[in-house]
Amino acid sequence: MKLTYRLLALSLFSISALAVSAQSVKKYTTTESISWKESRTALSSKPSGKTVAEVSGKEDGTTFRAWGTTFNELDWDAFLLLSRDEQDELMFNLYSPKGDLHFTHGRVSMNANDYAREWYSCSEVPGDFELRYFNIDHDRRNIIPLARAAQKYCPELQLFMSPWSPPAWMKINNNYCVLSSKYNNQDPKLDYLLYADKNATSGKAVDPDEMKLLGDRNGVFPRRLATQDYFIQEPRYLQAYADMFCRFIDLYKAEGLPITKVMYQNEAYSYTPYPGCPWTAEGTIRFNNEYLAPALRKNHPEVELWLGTINTNRLDYVERTLDDKTLLSNIKGVGVQWECRNNLPQLRERYPNLRFMQSESECGNGSMDWKAGEHTFFLLSDNLANGVDEYYNWNFILKDNGMSTWGWTQNALVQVDSKTRKMRYTAEYFAYKHFSHFVVSGTKMIASAGREHSDTPVVVFKTAKGYVVTAGNFTDSPTDMNVKIAGKYLNITVEAHSFNTFVF
Repeated sequence: MKLTYRLLALSLFSISALAVSAQSVKKYTTTESISWKESRTALSSKPSGKTVAEVSGKEDGTTFRAWGTTFNELDWDAFLLLSRDEQDELMFNLYSPKGDLHFTHGRVSMNANDYAREWYSCSEVPGDFELRYFNIDHDRRNIIPLARAAQKYCPELQLFMSPWSPPAWMKINNNYCVLSSKYNNQDPKLDYLLYADKNATSGKAVDPDEMKLLGDRNGVFPRRLATQDYFIQEPRYLQAYADMFCRFIDLYKAEGLPITKVMYQNEAYSYTPYPGCPWTAEGTIRFNNEYLAPALRKNHPEVELWLGTINTNRLDYVERTLDDKTLLSNIKGVGVQWECRNNLPQLRERYPNLRFMQSESECGNGSMDWKAGEHTFFLLSDNLANGVDEYYNWNFILKDNGMSTWGWTQNALVQVDSKTRKMRYTAEYFAYKHFSHFVVSGTKMIASAGREHSDTPVVVFKTAKGYVVTAGNFTDSPTDMNVKIAGKYLNITVEAHSFNTFVF
């Protein structure tokens, strides 16, 4: 009998221990002075502070797919400043399943983007509609080696591609840029083409610095919409351009790098002094429906067509494009970035069968400081809470203050001192790690604190093993709040100016 009681007591103790263990929560915290500090807390039966999110445990939510970054020429230049061991360390941390960020995807541009060393395209021979001279020689020297460095740690690496600008000979201004500036060779007289305004015979009607306004631009962006397509709207140009997409996919495939998604244009609503191309809604619908979608179906049915990247908060204009039923049937999803983030709730409600990705996290201003990390943590919180299922960083490594060839400094996950050749993981790197280290493919986003908590964002995820809760605090004081999960409370005390992740 005593033995029976002892066994019963041991069993009850074991059950009790398991219950306590089940309530144990791992907490990871990063501040400006300490990175990735691990501690423990526990779920509670009583709340402390305000309940900012509540889940029953039965929610379905948005299934997350993938993290990625972009392979650029200026990133390659910074990468080359590192020793081979440091290069391996960095790519292990970004792309290995055992590393920090668990990236599995990458983004490339067909032709030059704004972080290229110089403007170029894969088709520099005017009138080459047969693509006789089309090539990716530039990419083989500078982009493909960077992608292969990632592929070493992520053999299943997938790429999505979008151009910043078509070849100059395919545009009405015969230049890679949209607007003239001291950083390009366009004649200022051509700036009037943007609005085709008879009263604008020079560039006085345009704002060349509109693109340099960072963060939330407090209003409608762009202030005016282009009144005509910069891509020449003639059938042989449109068909040759669609064929270029397919040829680019072919050539990358031959290099062992599969492109699995394409978008017709990066930021058709940015009127840039660097490579860009404004498109109207009508031009967008025409090219995607009549040329790009049929070309992909014929030559690369395995490649998904997405609409994007969309960077305007002019919701009516975006809807005018997406409401085209044929276009809606041709695309798999929408790439949103910058201002379009503000419209994610409306877009998801109006187009429930489309997927949404964050195709380019905001680039900052070259400070690479703690404040930049807080803004990135907010962007991660807001985009994921509003249903994006893929998320792409822009520059992952830059030297010094990240100066571009057109005079804009930008941020990166890793900063390299060009004099000492030493690298530093920035606050933005850890902002990503607080999400991507745990929010892997198959994870579901099930709740958030909402946009009213922009200074203390909270997002709740459900994984195959349990829950992940991310919480930021961008205020000067510690904050108490809680998340109610299946009748229990995760009471959160977050330090001032901190990133936090809870795993249980």
